[in-house]
Amino acid sequence: MTVALPASPLTIPDYRFFWIARFSAVLATTAMVVVIGWQLYDVARAEYGMSVRDAAFQLGLLGAVQFVPLALLTPVAGWVADRFERRLVARLANGIDLLIALSLGLATATDSLSLPLLFGLAAMHGVARVFTGPAMAAIAPNIVPPELLPRAIAMNSIAWQSASVAGPAMGGALYAVGADLAYWVASGFLLLAIVALTPVRRVMPPPIAGSAHPLRQMADGLSYVKNHRFLLGAISLDLFAVLLGGATALLPVFARDILKVGPEGLGWLRAAPAIGAAVIALWFAWRPLHNNVGVKMLLAVAGFGVATIVFGLSTSMLVSMIALVVLGGADMLSVYVRSSLVQLHTPDTMRGRVSAVSGLAISASNELGELESGLLAALLGPVGAVVFGGVGAIAVTGFYAYWFPELRRARTFDPPETILSEAVMQEKPA
Repeated sequence: MTVALPASPLTIPDYRFFWIARFSAVLATTAMVVVIGWQLYDVARAEYGMSVRDAAFQLGLLGAVQFVPLALLTPVAGWVADRFERRLVARLANGIDLLIALSLGLATATDSLSLPLLFGLAAMHGVARVFTGPAMAAIAPNIVPPELLPRAIAMNSIAWQSASVAGPAMGGALYAVGADLAYWVASGFLLLAIVALTPVRRVMPPPIAGSAHPLRQMADGLSYVKNHRFLLGAISLDLFAVLLGGATALLPVFARDILKVGPEGLGWLRAAPAIGAAVIALWFAWRPLHNNVGVKMLLAVAGFGVATIVFGLSTSMLVSMIALVVLGGADMLSVYVRSSLVQLHTPDTMRGRVSAVSGLAISASNELGELESGLLAALLGPVGAVVFGGVGAIAVTGFYAYWFPELRRARTFDPPETILSEAVMQEKPA
């Protein structure tokens, strides 16, 4: 007897709670990030008397301190997601972010902010993120049928991107009302995320084959990606493209000293890429991609670079917003294709560890991209740094189209036969 396939992932109760948790957590953390960036740049300029270029460099350091725990703990986080109950891991990681939000709210309310405090709490946020990512990424494939996974990934992106639209705008607006208010509201949404994960059924990963030492099992994730050129190309493409093309780290500089739109304007600038991404994610949730997915991913990365250049050269808030919307839409297309391909090309026994490697690449591109932008801004100025990064993203696309032909030859999201065979073997009784 054939079981009817659900029309949408949202018809599955476990997935609905998962979606709410994802939306709430991203809404809270993106609201926090925009306020942290503004406060750090403002404290550096107003209280430490730094120049624009020196304060921009501090924003680059902010990305670096978040990346250090990600780089150190990624193998551990992937192993944890493949050995322990994934829902519990995600709830504990969101609990760390909740403590960070409460600490920032208290420090802001008592006027005790300093650069060391902001850097220290940003590093703790990096610790929370490194454990949240693999656990959450590995939950979704276990609570929806494989046939719905590309659509579920699009719905995940809708949660992420719609929260990324509302979060920065909410953070900027709440900061304008009361400097500490954004953190108290973010704390409430993080608590909601923890509660929403509670009804989701327990997602225990399948046993890891063999009796290798945990350190060896952690390293297996890196080895698996290294030995599968398709995964290596898909994961590292985002790393180098966004590493060079990231402009978001310098948004406080553009908001305060170039476009002169203040913290509320910064909130909208931070939200603009997510607006474009949310539109693309909604489209793919309704009309998933089916053909020539690899070529479309590469074209999207090139479009990301072009939009970055336009933003860097703009002195108009309207043009800057449009460029950031296009940038976000192009990035979403790339993320949608890459995430679907990575998940469907990875056996469930490896999903936590491969997701951790993918998460490390994404975080490296974001956080090290912020450091790279800060360093270039100190040397070339903010405009020169952004334009240079956009040109670099285009160059990376051309290199990957040539060096990893597996990417441009990817036609559909169908998983390879080796993964399907592994899935069948896992379902057979011992």
